[in-house]
Amino acid sequence: MNVSKTINPSAKYFQIPGIITETHWIVERVLDGDTLIVKEEFGQESKEIRLYGLDAPEVHMSRKMREDEAKSHLPAALLLELGLQSLDYVLQVCPPGTRITLLTEKKNELDFWLRQLAYVIMPSGKCLNELLIEKGWAKTSNNYYCSYLHYFQQLTILAKASNAGIFKFSGSF
Repeated sequence: MNVSKTINPSAKYFQIPGIITETHWIVERVLDGDTLIVKEEFGQESKEIRLYGLDAPEVHMSRKMREDEAKSHLPAALLLELGLQSLDYVLQVCPPGTRITLLTEKKNELDFWLRQLAYVIMPSGKCLNELLIEKGWAKTSNNYYCSYLHYFQQLTILAKASNAGIFKFSGSF
């Protein structure tokens, strides 16, 4: 009998030295392409999670939208549309109600706004962060260091080269 082993595509994230693993979380809301509200499956706690290593276009007019507009030389209306498409992709692959595992690097737990940084591992075993970059719905960002930043940068280059996701509309986001 030939038994094939199923390998977890996100196993590498669990191997990060000092990784903090939190199981039994559920996606409560998707705020945009790089931020989720999650709640404990068996408790009352909710918290905001910012995905490691990436940046997705904004879904509301804000200070950051104006900064992105100046950096990318793209109109806010286009950036807003790209943000909504990124949000839609997250809602397709990791909608509210999805059970997830959060992985946080001990040396880099919070962002500037005190949101928890995390790799989000979905029931399929795939990492939401990696999937967003690979499919072109977010770009790599070094605003918050993570151990897989270099790998994410390589995925961004490949997504741009293949005009995936937001890059089919603009290579400059």
